[in-house]
Amino acid sequence: MWHDVRLIAGKDLRIEWRSQVATGQVAPFAILVLVLFGFALDADTVALRTFTGGLYWVTVLFSAVLAIQRSFALESADGNRDALRLSGIEPAAIFFGKATALVVQLVLLEVLLGAGVAVLYGPSVEDFPLLVATAGVATIGVAAAGTLYGVLAAGLRVRETILPILLLPVLAPVLIGATRAFDDALGTVAVNGWNWLALLGLTAVVYVAFGALAFGVLLEDS
Repeated sequence: MWHDVRLIAGKDLRIEWRSQVATGQVAPFAILVLVLFGFALDADTVALRTFTGGLYWVTVLFSAVLAIQRSFALESADGNRDALRLSGIEPAAIFFGKATALVVQLVLLEVLLGAGVAVLYGPSVEDFPLLVATAGVATIGVAAAGTLYGVLAAGLRVRETILPILLLPVLAPVLIGATRAFDDALGTVAVNGWNWLALLGLTAVVYVAFGALAFGVLLEDS
């Protein structure tokens, strides 16, 4: 199974590396959103530092939707989804492979956005381990939910517009938990970020487990 996971993940990552869609479209979009947030708050440095966590994760989620749409658009061309169903690969392996590829792409995007936030907003980090752990757990949750809802929307004619409507409400717990944990790590709000991280981890576990179980049925129906 894990060989198949690496196979699927490697396929998606090689396609993205060769097409340069993530670096040419998704990354510039994410940076532009950060810049627009700065204009919307009138370049108020105090407000930007206070809301850094929320602005960062809203940008990540919007960018993740584009990456997820791209991931399943690859399977829609030239009957690739039918070939994937007939390949004999376990649906759970396909789920974990595509989710792993999304995790890699999102991690690279989050590093880029972190550098952008540091330059544009100027926050200070008080708990670096909490910051890194939150980013890792939240990324897994976003990738798992995105893979599941991506295949759900893939068979619909209006998948480009229906995916954000389906996915963003499901990712609301990730947004809330990651934002609160980041607020503690950045020292902007006096909350217990580790408790929020625990809730975020529970959410990610639920998304991963449900995705592994339901992906096969959704893939057959898409």
